[in-house]
Parts: sequence; C-alpha cells; structure tokens
Amino acid sequence: MEQFADTYRPPLEAELEQGETLRGICAANHRQSAFKGRLVAIGITDRRLLVLGIGRRGATEGVESITPEQVADAKAGGAGGGWPTAEAAIADHTAISLTLKTTDGRKLKLMMMRGEGRMFGKLGGGEPQRLGVAALGEWFERLSP
Repeated sequence: MEQFADTYRPPLEAELEQGETLRGICAANHRQSAFKGRLVAIGITDRRLLVLGIGRRGATEGVESITPEQVADAKAGGAGGGWPTAEAAIADHTAISLTLKTTDGRKLKLMMMRGEGRMFGKLGGGEPQRLGVAALGEWFERLSP
C-alpha cells in the first residue's frame, strides 16, 4: 500500500489548490454497476475529496473533485452487506462500504479495506490505508452539524 500511496500522491497533489493540504490517500473500488467497477485513489484534503480513476495498467484517468457543499447524502457501513455468512462477517470487520450522493445526482459506491488488524491489516493496505480511511472519516465528521 505504501507503493500505492507513493504512486498516486503526485497526481493527487497536482490537483491541490493553493494552501490546500492532502491529509490522506486510500485505495477503493468504485462500483459502477453490478458487473463493473474500477480502482480509484481517494485523496482527502482539508477542503474536498479527490477521486482519481485508475486504469487497468495503473494509468490515471482523471480526477473528480467533491466539496462538502456537493454532498447530498452519505452512508457508510460494513462491506458484508448484512448477509449471515462467514465471508460477510469478515468483510464487515475488515472493509467499509461508502455510498455517496452528490447534489448534481452523481452516486459513488466505494468499497475499501480498513487496513487495520493483525490478520488482514497488511493485506488490506496496512498503515497508509488505515491513515487514509481515518482522514476520510474525519472529513465526514466535519460535515456533520
């Protein structure tokens, strides 16, 4: 995961506005339909979220910027979907599902590993992923009244 953060930090930093700070980076799967998804790098800044699309060979595919004012609704939960299976229980514990709706009607379904714990921590991105997910959580806490 450190390699992931090191690889995608420069294109995310290139999108920063003057005085803006990149607080964390995390990897996520952007589910676009039942059978289609893509890898994204989420850059969490003090002002907005930067969602960087990543192609099959690791090439960047453009950045989507989301400000707090553009967030119409956000829901987070375990990635297991509440199904009563061992796999779902593990997914609920090790991964997060985030559904984000914007004021212009866009919907992003993001699934990411937490990056914590002895068994799945390193496999789920380790410390850089854990810090990125924490920064994402703090960003959403600032949205709450």
